[in-house]
Order: sequence, then C-alpha cells, then structure tokens
Amino acid sequence: MKKATREWVDKAEADFRGARRLARGRPPLHDLVCFHCQQCAEKYLKALLEERGIAVVKTHDLEELHVVLMPFHPNLRSLKRGFHFLTDFAVDTRYPGNRANKRQAASALRWAGRVRAECRMLLGLVSSGPRR
Repeated sequence: MKKATREWVDKAEADFRGARRLARGRPPLHDLVCFHCQQCAEKYLKALLEERGIAVVKTHDLEELHVVLMPFHPNLRSLKRGFHFLTDFAVDTRYPGNRANKRQAASALRWAGRVRAECRMLLGLVSSGPRR
C-alpha cells in the first residue's frame, strides 16, 4: 500500500473511532457523529483513488467519488444509497438550521461501517472490525 493511501486510511479510521465515541457520549452529539461518518466514508474513497493512482479531487460529494471509482470497483454499487445519505452531512449539519437526530446518527454509523468494511477489503486490509 502506498504511503499516501495509508495516511488516508489512518484519517478515515480516526473519524470512524471518533464517531463511535461521540455516539456513546452523554449527551450524544448526533451532528458530529454524522459528520465524522461522512468524513470516514470520504477518506476511504479517497484512499481507493490514491491507491489506483487517480487524482484525489477536492470534494465532499461521495456520489461523485463513487462514479469515478465504479469502473474499478463495481462492488461499491451496493453502497450507492449510503453515499447519497452520508453526503449531506459533510456540510448541512455543520451550520444552524439543520440538525441530525438519533435515528440519522445510527444510520450514519451503519453506512460508514459498511463503506469502511468494503474499502478495507478492496485495499487488502485483513481486519475490518472496528478498532477502539
């Protein structure tokens, strides 16, 4: 694995761990959980781009990244709904007027976990269980 790919993976893992901790906290911080889940997915997709030697574009749109990766990783098709769901959390809940709820945070964690597991498998990373 390329050094730059590993750096994307490390950042993605930090976002995933952060989201899980924030979800267990009191009070739970649903907006931040959703944001970090989106960030985890984004960074894993960018790790796949990096590993393939494809320019990593500056975007938070997971669907855009998905389109670029589909020719190389058709298995990502099963995550399309998750990419659509998670994309809005990159910006929307970061500002007043939009809040994530408990249900959205739980869904975001599930989608981030699925994206994480698939990307880790595609990158040849054996363990896909969550690190604490």
